[in-house]
Amino acid sequence: MIPLQPPRRLIDVQIDDETVRVPEGATILDACRAAGKDVPTLCHGDTLTPKNACRVCVVEVEGARTLAPACSRKAEAGMKVGTGSERARHSRKVVLELLGSSVDLSTTPRAAEWTAEYGADPARFGADAATVEQPAKVDNDLYVRDYSKCILCYKCVDACGEQWQNTFAIGVAGRGFDGTISTEFDAPLTDSACVYCGNCVEVCPTGALSFKTEFDMRAEGTWDESRQSETTTVCSYCGVGCNLTLHVQDNKIVKVTSPHDNPVTKGNLCVKGRFGYGYV
Repeated sequence: MIPLQPPRRLIDVQIDDETVRVPEGATILDACRAAGKDVPTLCHGDTLTPKNACRVCVVEVEGARTLAPACSRKAEAGMKVGTGSERARHSRKVVLELLGSSVDLSTTPRAAEWTAEYGADPARFGADAATVEQPAKVDNDLYVRDYSKCILCYKCVDACGEQWQNTFAIGVAGRGFDGTISTEFDAPLTDSACVYCGNCVEVCPTGALSFKTEFDMRAEGTWDESRQSETTTVCSYCGVGCNLTLHVQDNKIVKVTSPHDNPVTKGNLCVKGRFGYGYV
């Protein structure tokens, strides 16, 4: 039985001159989405505590000195928010340019769309701009780490650590621009504490962590999401009842995710649920 949550007070927030009503405790991003505003996000995850890493979702709050990250700033009664002010759009443009110049965003959903929408030009820093480019780490048959696509949002660290898995196999190595997501003591993944649950892959917003099947199919040029269907079912391995969403292309399962609105697992799975579909 799922216990009912106590009722929350509703508050009115003004988004671009439109008043919307959201539950107390909701974020500005929640209010923007309630108003139908398309505020870009990269590091925001609906199952994790906001990290405020990318700052691409900033908005202008009346009376505030600085722009506010919509994903983490709580909405307040009577707050007036501007989502499309010149200042906010310029900030998003610069963030997209900095990220696009240093990180491979080719597999980041909607990155190309937002780059065009905000007129961002990542190439303006020149061909000598520093990047995080490095060879993809392919050291197991389940998932691949391609840190040339990593924006250092730390969502994988949080999912592997105290917020979900409590395995703490993933951390950060190096400092400043040399910082990178790594296993503990930068050991090979196969020698780390990783239990291959794949919950880090589930929350990665850029494709830096991906299923080995997806990585191989992209390399072959056969990965085509428009030809894929999704079917949600129940995992057959134990009695917990985790929901699985099977992504199928050409009558083959190519990856497995889990619905984030599942009240038990909230998108998380174990190694068998995430990767153990070879018997199908």
